[in-house]
Amino acid sequence: MSGLQIFNAHPSLYWGKSSYTGKPPILSMSAKQMNGETIGVTRLLGREFNTTGVFGASKMQGQWLEHGFPAWATVPSSQSLALGRRWHFFFAWIFVINGLLYVAYSFFSRHFSHDLAPTKTDLRGIGRSIKDHLVFRHPRGEAAKRYNALQKLTYLAVIFGLLPLVILMGWALSLWLDSLIPGWLDLFGGRQSARTLHFLAAVALVAFVVIHVFEVIVTGFWNNLRSMISGRYRIKKTTNDSRQ
Repeated sequence: MSGLQIFNAHPSLYWGKSSYTGKPPILSMSAKQMNGETIGVTRLLGREFNTTGVFGASKMQGQWLEHGFPAWATVPSSQSLALGRRWHFFFAWIFVINGLLYVAYSFFSRHFSHDLAPTKTDLRGIGRSIKDHLVFRHPRGEAAKRYNALQKLTYLAVIFGLLPLVILMGWALSLWLDSLIPGWLDLFGGRQSARTLHFLAAVALVAFVVIHVFEVIVTGFWNNLRSMISGRYRIKKTTNDSRQ
């Protein structure tokens, strides 16, 4: 949310080293006046969408304002690039420290090798695992205690792909780091490309969290929450189990 505050200072994303090349942005959010009304406009890859009230133009204290993202979605709610950056760096350090502790613990406890490393059987069954998730068919019994193939691959992609990418692209926006190691930013297409990748990686992380929380709820919220805290996962006995 602090990142959205920073984004609102210039609600457009570009690809390349500079935003002054004359090329239109990949994504932009703005407002315009039409018949005396304020209209929010989002342009994505050359196509224009009316997003009034959500992106481009939204109300704050009863007044229409030109905002990329609405005030309720940003930290702080009022437009302030300086405060947004302070909050962003504060959350970023919490994010990085927690991530490093989790990775260190998972290596030393062998959580990665025991629980997340996919087996050949897992990889052969990835298609079925995707299909099961799409039709909300979740594992039961002892199988519910283990990660399925889709979970393993998704967690590994997030831990070793998305999280490092969002941090690395955040560093790419630092002028100090760019001067310390000249040229490395060009590997990703330039500063504007890095800003776009940083934004897209953050959006992907939010999507992962939303889907993850949704799955936790639909597969038994309290049972899952208890198992996260205490490690105890209760397996419901099926009708067939009770007959044995």
